[in-house]
Amino acid sequence: MNCSPIDPIIQHSICMKAKAELLQGMCILTISTSAPGLRPPACADPTGGGGCVAPSGTQLGVLYLGLYLTALGTGGLKSSVSGFGSDQFDESDPGERRRMARFFSWFFFFISIGSLLAVTVLVYVQDHLGRRWGYGACVAAILLGLLVFVGGTTRYRFKKLVGSPLTQIAAVTAAAWRKRALPLPPDPAQLYDLDDAAAAGEDVKGKHKMPRTKQCRFLERAAIVGPSPSSSPPPCTLTDVEEVKQVLRMLPTWATTIPFWTVYAQMTTFSVSQAQAMDRRLGASFHIPAGSLTVFFVGSILLTVPVYDRLLVPLARRITANPQGLSPLQRISVGLLLAVLAMVAAALTERHRRDASLAGDTPSVFLLVPQFLLVGAGEAFTYVGQLDFFLRECPRGMKTMSTGLFLSTLSLGFFFSTAIVSVVHAATTSPGRRPWLTDDLDQGSLHSFYWLLAAISAANLVAFVAVARGYVYKEKRLADAGIQQLAEDDVLVHA
Repeated sequence: MNCSPIDPIIQHSICMKAKAELLQGMCILTISTSAPGLRPPACADPTGGGGCVAPSGTQLGVLYLGLYLTALGTGGLKSSVSGFGSDQFDESDPGERRRMARFFSWFFFFISIGSLLAVTVLVYVQDHLGRRWGYGACVAAILLGLLVFVGGTTRYRFKKLVGSPLTQIAAVTAAAWRKRALPLPPDPAQLYDLDDAAAAGEDVKGKHKMPRTKQCRFLERAAIVGPSPSSSPPPCTLTDVEEVKQVLRMLPTWATTIPFWTVYAQMTTFSVSQAQAMDRRLGASFHIPAGSLTVFFVGSILLTVPVYDRLLVPLARRITANPQGLSPLQRISVGLLLAVLAMVAAALTERHRRDASLAGDTPSVFLLVPQFLLVGAGEAFTYVGQLDFFLRECPRGMKTMSTGLFLSTLSLGFFFSTAIVSVVHAATTSPGRRPWLTDDLDQGSLHSFYWLLAAISAANLVAFVAVARGYVYKEKRLADAGIQQLAEDDVLVHA
């Protein structure tokens, strides 16, 4: 693979800039918790009953600056690092394509290691030594990561960008609308494509020719050569049109993965509320913090990734004849199934907890472990499957959009969770009805809410399977069209 060091390195630059912003944010937070002048004095009553001095405008400004820089750096890093990681593999090479699938698994594994350290080691450090030591440990870790990342710069592959995906989508849509009155030619060869663009002197390097498909035929009008080629703007190529079609084909998969993250949201909200109402004693004197049950959630992820990679993949290869074991869509479907089972387990556990509590008993908090384990394992399958799917299936010129599509499912899942909670609360608080969601779980019906989520997740799983069964991977469509994908910097040629 020919990757010149003078190629644009946008994602690499964004990763470095994001890490630097994250480092700056954590440094500011460390200083704001260490310098007496940047934080208000301790409250006279440690329990918060009174005697607390409000922070000044300067103190709040420094705090918000640290938080905003941390959020900005985190957003830039998450949106770039996975795409940049996928650029290190040549998808035209079968061996590297298999290694890329494993990369996503171990990439997620080490992210989960960080989460585990955050909810265990850092929480302990902050509780026993102070927040400044916890933030300082984060600064040291981020600085070390930045140095390691920069140290590998000379070994990275940098792939040339071929334009903005949003610009291409807008250009194809606008051109198709502008030419909506023109009839499509009977022969697809009459549509403007890469060879025509190259003959006209346009720069098509980095574009890979894609076969024509039958969906969304309206967009193909963008590739019609106008009646007066000399006076009209150059048409979009058929490959540009097919790349936009490819993004549209991915949207049903994108939409049907959102409900998983709605289930995921319950692990940090209502599941924690359940834990607070249960017996959290471990031994004679130690009480497990309700929020620390996420250790089981993260532990499930850490266990699932190596078990899948070392044990399940060889078994799945024999069954599916797929070198990766399971395809990206199959991995997502397993994750969605585990989400359904998690909500069933949560509903049964909550019904048992409420009945026992009303009878004067307090069940052990460890009854919640199955739902945490199921959602954690489901996230391992869904997260890695989504990353692999969006980065693999997005057209090369739209790789920057793939991570955005993936991350948007997370955020929309949490928004969907908030919307469902609002609707359920409004629908069940009418006079004469027992509300499902209450501050006192014994007076509500949280188990009914979990059953609702289980039903929604099951219906979504059926929809996802229907979408997945009809989806044809880009690699297969290219092979069926007799198009061979060569090295990344070459164009596709007919076999």
